[in-house]
Amino acid sequence: MRLRTLPIAAALAALFGSVVLAVPASADSSRSIALFGADDTVVDGVHQQVFISDAYNNQIVVTDLTGKVVTTLTGLPQVADLELSPDSGTLYAAVYGADKIVAIDTGQLTRTAEYPTGDGTTPSGVVYADGELWFGYGDQWDSGLGKVDLAAGTPTVTLGLAVGHDFASPPMLYADPDNPGTLLALDGNISSGPIVVYDISSGTPVVKVSAEKDGFYHDAALTPDGKNVVVVGPGSRALTEYRLSDLSEVRTYPTASDARTVSVAPDGTVAATVGATDSGDIYVFSNDPARPASVRSLSHSWMPGGGHSTTWSADGSQLFVLTGYSDSMQFHVVDAPRMYAPTLTVDAPSKATRAASLTVKGKLTANLALPAGTPIQVTRTDLESPNGKSLGTKSLGTGGVYSFTDTPPAGGTVKYTVTYAGDTTHTAATATDTVDVSRATPTLTLDNNGKAYDYAQSVTFTAHLGTTYKNRTVEIWANPYGADKPNTLVKSGTVNSSGNLSVTLPLTRKTELTAKFTGDARYAPKTTTSTVGARVKVSTALGGSYKTQYTWSHTYYYFRQSKDPVVTTTMTPYQGRRQLLQVQAYSGGIWQTTGKEYFKLDSAGRSVVTLTGTPPTGQRFRVRDSYVSGSGDSVNTTTYGAWKYFTFTR
Repeated sequence: MRLRTLPIAAALAALFGSVVLAVPASADSSRSIALFGADDTVVDGVHQQVFISDAYNNQIVVTDLTGKVVTTLTGLPQVADLELSPDSGTLYAAVYGADKIVAIDTGQLTRTAEYPTGDGTTPSGVVYADGELWFGYGDQWDSGLGKVDLAAGTPTVTLGLAVGHDFASPPMLYADPDNPGTLLALDGNISSGPIVVYDISSGTPVVKVSAEKDGFYHDAALTPDGKNVVVVGPGSRALTEYRLSDLSEVRTYPTASDARTVSVAPDGTVAATVGATDSGDIYVFSNDPARPASVRSLSHSWMPGGGHSTTWSADGSQLFVLTGYSDSMQFHVVDAPRMYAPTLTVDAPSKATRAASLTVKGKLTANLALPAGTPIQVTRTDLESPNGKSLGTKSLGTGGVYSFTDTPPAGGTVKYTVTYAGDTTHTAATATDTVDVSRATPTLTLDNNGKAYDYAQSVTFTAHLGTTYKNRTVEIWANPYGADKPNTLVKSGTVNSSGNLSVTLPLTRKTELTAKFTGDARYAPKTTTSTVGARVKVSTALGGSYKTQYTWSHTYYYFRQSKDPVVTTTMTPYQGRRQLLQVQAYSGGIWQTTGKEYFKLDSAGRSVVTLTGTPPTGQRFRVRDSYVSGSGDSVNTTTYGAWKYFTFTR
């Protein structure tokens, strides 16, 4: 489980130690990755790739250094621990569910060997040390230590090597070529917290030193020289570093929440994840114990535990962190992990009056505090300055607080952006807040509301805009009734010197017209509507009469008593439209309705109805066809046709 580095990276780490170069930090990144969980993570610096074991899905996912999946190695039941050979040419994987360790060529990404460890051994941990593979196996008190002798002509497996300690769980194993002959074993699942250091120089483990540290171990990592170990635990809210020669405590690394994983960079920088949400889940500790940890938040949910999901890049310049659970994980790349990530806040009033003074305040804090006088830049973005206007440089006060006043010249949404450029130890930070600044309400009217017009009549609509600041543009939209006709911009332009903008439209349906003013820096947007009606065309023809004659102040159609009148209606067509046919008789000095009924029009807008019966002769009748809005559709205004008069003779 040791991080393998390129020789040049190790050399540079030794040369520069923990010095942070004064270069700008590039942006961190993250991408989704299809993992149920991360049981172990190993970086291959030679081939620029990352191996992630996913026991639940029986696979090892291989990504590039941005988290983009290169390939997936499948068919590895409950694959657990991973180990990279010193030359980065081979990846060894403990395949718990198949009782074996497999070797994978890291260049070709293919299996090259398998080492069965015995039925029911369930190997879970593996480490390369002194030319041999050492592995932890078993379950609870039946756990043990074994090895694969890779130097033998036929690699051989030896079990039962856990001398000097009865493991309560499969040992977590660690070794480093820089400290040859040494194998570290942690008994991580028992509260007494045993640590055992073996001398394996003879090929047979001999206990050099052991101790109980009272606590469970979730993860661990060796220091670059292989002489110390940093464990997650014992206890909670801290990591602890022990010297392998005597298991004395070297240093503690306090965290605000329970630590989950740990990784040590080539220069000795310690990184850890903790379980907290939104209060800092990544800790990076300087080699100087007097300096506070760099803390930042990558995830809004609990960080994963029970595996090794955090690791440094081979050169120690980046930190790779896996967050999330259950096939919805994220692969994060932290580009400047040693730098302190400040928290910047901006607090502006929610509402303000235009051209009146307001105060914006905030705070810039970091674990490594920034001194009073630290400069920050302020920009105001509004309708007058859509690309932003610099308000100059402000300075932090004691404790990282700041405030400034401003008089916004424009109304609407005004955004204040505060930027800290960063320095050699702090990353840049930017934060914003917005203010709803008041604007005057303009006058905007649109005429003809409530009027009705004949079918296809051309009507002029005039929008009137009162006083504004700079914007004198008005839009007029027409939205005819009916789902088949869209709302359409029919006129857009600058109002004339009287504040008017007109458009003439032929009306064939009820129409809602809308005048819109989008606002400007001092006057708010305004919208007003005018709804007008449009009548239909309707005509009625009577067929079957034998003559017409003007009498009783109207033209009458004369029918023989034996002849049924045929009423033909022609009306503006529309899908589903019906016409109302009404018949009245003149009796007692008034017209009285004797019958009315709706009839459906055909696609051409026609309806033919025959009036049947044996009417009395000499009786005066009249008939008309009408469109009633809502009777079959509502796209036009109710329209009554002209009466047609008729009578019967023998």
